[in-house]
Amino acid sequence: MSKVVVVFHSGYGHTVKQAEAIAKGANGSLVAIDADGNISEAQWAELNEADAIVFGSPTYMGTVSWQFKKFADATSKPWFSQQWKDKVFGGFTNSATMNGDKHSTLHYFFTLAMQHSGLWVGTGLMPSNSKAAKRDDVNYVGSFAGAMMQTPSDAGADEVNAGDLETARLYGERIAKITQQLRG
Repeated sequence: MSKVVVVFHSGYGHTVKQAEAIAKGANGSLVAIDADGNISEAQWAELNEADAIVFGSPTYMGTVSWQFKKFADATSKPWFSQQWKDKVFGGFTNSATMNGDKHSTLHYFFTLAMQHSGLWVGTGLMPSNSKAAKRDDVNYVGSFAGAMMQTPSDAGADEVNAGDLETARLYGERIAKITQQLRG
């Protein structure tokens, strides 16, 4: 069985729900970036041993949080030795508005994964874009590059959208399946 690790920062608790859904779908583990942008040595070791790494951050001002950026900059150590080469990667994000420039955050994750010589996995989910679509449908936000979630700015972490969480869970399943196929 492949090892999937979801490394993420969550500012207000919404993104952690998305991280948990991805980890559930992938039967993976969570590595939370703390409020100071750090993870422990044991968590670095977990990432180094992973077959797949899934990046997550809320979208703030059109990109990742500063805490995630600090973590990303610290990945220069495994980058220098190409320690994460050929790992499978994916990414997810949340913002308060339907668009919220979330794609810029996913693009950042994709670029980081490519710098690590990784292999990117998209959602593989068709968008819910018909007149009959409901907000709780899978991939209602309509992303192919990675999982996107939208949570109103005045909603608590317990109010995240069920369809967005199911999108994240299915994405986690896909990442685990593709990782297993590649690692076979």
